[in-house]
Amino acid sequence: MTTDMAQPNNAATLESDDWFEDYSDQEEYESQRIREYELTSIPADFTIATIIRYIDAGYFSIPSFQRNYVWDINRASRLIESLILGLPVPQIFLFEEGRDKFLVIDGQQRLMSIYYFAKRRFPRLEKRVEIRDVFHRKGAIPESMLGDDKYFTDFRLALTENPPNWKNRLKGLTYCGLGEYKERFDLRPIRNILVRRNSQDGDDSAVYEIFERLNSGGVNLRPQEIRSSLYRSDFYAMLNEINSSQDWRRLVGNPVPDLHLKDLEVLLRGFAMLVDGETYAPSMAKFLNRFSKKAQSHDSERNDYLKGLFNSFLDSARRLPASAFLASDSSRFNIALFEAVFVAACAPAFADRRLVAGGISADSINALRTDPEFLQAARAGTAQKANVQKRLKRATSIITVNGA
Repeated sequence: MTTDMAQPNNAATLESDDWFEDYSDQEEYESQRIREYELTSIPADFTIATIIRYIDAGYFSIPSFQRNYVWDINRASRLIESLILGLPVPQIFLFEEGRDKFLVIDGQQRLMSIYYFAKRRFPRLEKRVEIRDVFHRKGAIPESMLGDDKYFTDFRLALTENPPNWKNRLKGLTYCGLGEYKERFDLRPIRNILVRRNSQDGDDSAVYEIFERLNSGGVNLRPQEIRSSLYRSDFYAMLNEINSSQDWRRLVGNPVPDLHLKDLEVLLRGFAMLVDGETYAPSMAKFLNRFSKKAQSHDSERNDYLKGLFNSFLDSARRLPASAFLASDSSRFNIALFEAVFVAACAPAFADRRLVAGGISADSINALRTDPEFLQAARAGTAQKANVQKRLKRATSIITVNGA
């Protein structure tokens, strides 16, 4: 086994946008044509009590489907304080998917803050990915999890007192301890904008664009955060499951899944290229959207096979160093390298509907990483069809699986 691969930087975290060496061209997201959509927007005021009831009933597709909850308790407490005091708060945008079924387009952090305050529990940062997964599978957070201090702490309003000699009467209060303020809080209306299709013949691109435009200021939603919300499915539940695998986290170089789902996008790209790579056409975003929509129709047998195939790939990579897929000149995860190796190693097994057998050669990965043709196809115009196919073709020629 070779040992001259780039060594992982333990200080690197998936919170950094620079952690992944992303080969998708940014302009592909910015050059999409402006389209006309047949949509209707209707204002509707829901009280906080109604919002909490709707979340409990599963009427809302909660933010955990889109991205992880990222607010800290100070910011969440300020929102609750504003609601109690009657201060204006931003409106919430909901896409009406069907009767009593709303997809949260904008306002996810606010909704979850209200929900957590009403439940008197605040999620621990390191457990939010796991909480999101449970919410996705069960449609709610079980009382047993809410009561577990491993996942949550008590939600008491963390508010400043300014000036110092002024006492904030809300500081330290819980939902049940609001006293005279509780009814005011429960009955406080929040403006919602309900977005509806005028025709059921439309596709999901309208919702994607609404997400993108509403989040064009401040901290943008990443494409995969939007994609995971629009195309949620049993296939995506499977992706979330394997994303937490210890063997996968070892190769990614971080034990904690990315809050912005970048590592989930890496997995999605690998499967998309393996299954539909021969039909790839730019842009990368549209290709991944098409595959995500297609995967919604996967039955359990197909999802189970793909899960088993990925686990067999991890077994074949078990003897590789943890730095196998890091860029040679940095500690960044090289998506182009991983994707090409994944497809090359799995394609023969996928064609025969079997699992990967044997071990991936570390020497062959090093050979691919320094191959002039591969490097040229990974440096410029990286999402162009010719370059994507060139990278996969070179990997197929170079990557070897010993004992296969």
